[in-house]
Amino acid sequence: MERSDGLINTVDNPQLELAFNFVQYTNRNVFLTGKAGTGKTTFLHNLKCVTPKRMIIVAPTGVAAINAGGVTIHSFFQLPVGPFIPSEDDNNEKSTGFRQNIHKLNKEKINIIKSMDLLVIDEISMVRADLLDGIDDVLRRFKDKSKPFGGVQLLMIGDIQQLAPVIRENEWEILKPWYNTAYFFSSRALLKTKYISIELRHIYRQSDKIFIDLLNKVRENKVNADTLNELNKRFNPTIANNTPEGYIILTTHNHQAQAINERKLGQINSKPFNYKADIQEDFPEYIYPTDYELTLKMGAQVMFIKNDPSAAKLYYNGKIGIIERIDTDTIFVKCPDDQQSIPVMKAEWQNSKYTINKETGEIEESIEGTFTQYPLKLAWAITIHKSQGLTFEKAIIDANASFAHGQVYVALSRCKTLEGLILSSRLSLGSIKSDRDVLEFSLEVESNPPNIEALEQSKCEYQQSLVFELFDFNEIKEQLIYCLKLYKQNIDSLHTGLKDNLEQILLFINTHLIDVAGKFKPQIIQLLNFQPDIEKNRQLNERITKASIFFEDKIKNIVLKALQDTVVESDNKSVKKSVNGALEKTKITLLVKADCLSKCKEGFNVKAYLDIRAKSYIENTAVRKSPDVRTKEVISNSIKYPDLFAILKKWRSAKAEEMEQPDFFVLHQKALIQIAEQLPSTLKQLKRIKGIGKQKTKVYGQDILDLIERYCVENSINR
Repeated sequence: MERSDGLINTVDNPQLELAFNFVQYTNRNVFLTGKAGTGKTTFLHNLKCVTPKRMIIVAPTGVAAINAGGVTIHSFFQLPVGPFIPSEDDNNEKSTGFRQNIHKLNKEKINIIKSMDLLVIDEISMVRADLLDGIDDVLRRFKDKSKPFGGVQLLMIGDIQQLAPVIRENEWEILKPWYNTAYFFSSRALLKTKYISIELRHIYRQSDKIFIDLLNKVRENKVNADTLNELNKRFNPTIANNTPEGYIILTTHNHQAQAINERKLGQINSKPFNYKADIQEDFPEYIYPTDYELTLKMGAQVMFIKNDPSAAKLYYNGKIGIIERIDTDTIFVKCPDDQQSIPVMKAEWQNSKYTINKETGEIEESIEGTFTQYPLKLAWAITIHKSQGLTFEKAIIDANASFAHGQVYVALSRCKTLEGLILSSRLSLGSIKSDRDVLEFSLEVESNPPNIEALEQSKCEYQQSLVFELFDFNEIKEQLIYCLKLYKQNIDSLHTGLKDNLEQILLFINTHLIDVAGKFKPQIIQLLNFQPDIEKNRQLNERITKASIFFEDKIKNIVLKALQDTVVESDNKSVKKSVNGALEKTKITLLVKADCLSKCKEGFNVKAYLDIRAKSYIENTAVRKSPDVRTKEVISNSIKYPDLFAILKKWRSAKAEEMEQPDFFVLHQKALIQIAEQLPSTLKQLKRIKGIGKQKTKVYGQDILDLIERYCVENSINR
């Protein structure tokens, strides 16, 4: 399926290549769907190996996350269990969703989100609309608040005709004022995006056309009397009641499967062997891939629950066999049609966590914990829900009591052949649950497939959005405006020089960055008319090179230097920390922008741009120390006599130490600044300065005047 250049082979499956290219070269959100056995999982594993985008994989359940090589949605985004009520609604009184209870994300998780390009959600059919909006809420908070999902691209993989999301009646009562359905496609955030749907059509699991046609009719709710008649020919109570070797029973409820397995194991007259899993570090119970305590006997029917990690590939997830022999640390399983039994050793599952590599800045999977156990489970019976994604040679299906949309289809489609399928009870129209909303959505997906023209257009639009982002300086402006807002809120604790500095920087950004970029944008649009593919547009790349040199110079040599010289002076530690934090955030944004511009001085390339944008943020965030931690404190240039201000501060600290009081108890900083500005020469002049007054003049006046006099003499200042 994969070519040498990393693309998916068009000969075998053109839809897979189209999906790959949309994910790789555009920013369009993609819903990748297809019937059971069409290669959706294989596609994900291929994509993970070759995409240059920084991607995270999540799934709605622990087992699905382990199988996909990712983590659960709730654990990654720190979302609580329960309904998510959107806040963006005309009736704001109802907007009291669980976002207020979202757990705080640690710094590393925030860095991962900020540098993420692509979010893969596997088994999307089981993801509720409100959960998808919860993801949108977190991504907006840490990425781009103005864009759905913070501007992160989504790849949603799954078959909406299979297992549906779980929603209790009382939860739906809460959510239905905001959602048409509980399915992911009703997400308010998703509806704001122009996502595309690609359906995979080549079926790898089954090859019998008659069986495929029957499955399609069940999937698409086109079951008639003839379809039921054909399926019910597989009703065989004799085989169903005796469960011959090699067959597995698919049931609707967990207690049914458990009871069958326990009964069958008890009927075997041989010694039981108990195996406890070895759990290291963090591996929560809800993602255990098999029983913590596994009880097996020789003669028991078992199923492999993991692909063979060795080069021999002797078994796969879902393969069924009989335990032939049990040795000290090896279990021998004989499978139908195999010449020899398979020696089975304990296998390891890993609970992964996404982290940032400190040296490369790449997103990596680190191991939180491991679960080591024999990759087997009793397999006389399994629930339909747990069978999703598995393939069976022979199965006995008890689905007449199905209670949810898609259950019968999932059960039937687990079988490779119609001959390997046995019904333990006849199917009726009532047992094949369908959902009108799902059928309408599926029809829309089928009737509106994207094409190569849409791909090329989306590819160019993506490039253009990145170039416009490169020359967009409004985020810097907004961050500086916020710094000024903090100043105004704490005006009594901060000196006026800070305000002057920020206003001067803001004026420069408006004039020399935003206004100039505004004039450059029409030039970009005009040049795109000749060649919309920016990477191939030589003339535009020449203009991008010149613009990048110009703007990088302005940012590095003027704006950043001006911010570095801006020091926050305040006796209020909380205020100082808050303002410094806002300034530091602005500096990081400027450094990232400067790195991106520097990378584009030789022309624009999507991969190179995405790479530097992500790495620069992580690197600059990592190296930035606490604001204004310096061996020698730098005084803002806005104070007329900064050296005198430093002398006064040192004197104040000494006095405060003698009295065992905080510095501001002696004199507030604003008073020191005014002294350093006005250079009073008499006690009367000193007393007029706000914050000093009669009492402080009496106590400290002469000391202050002596310091001023000495400073003026040493620096030849005439007053």
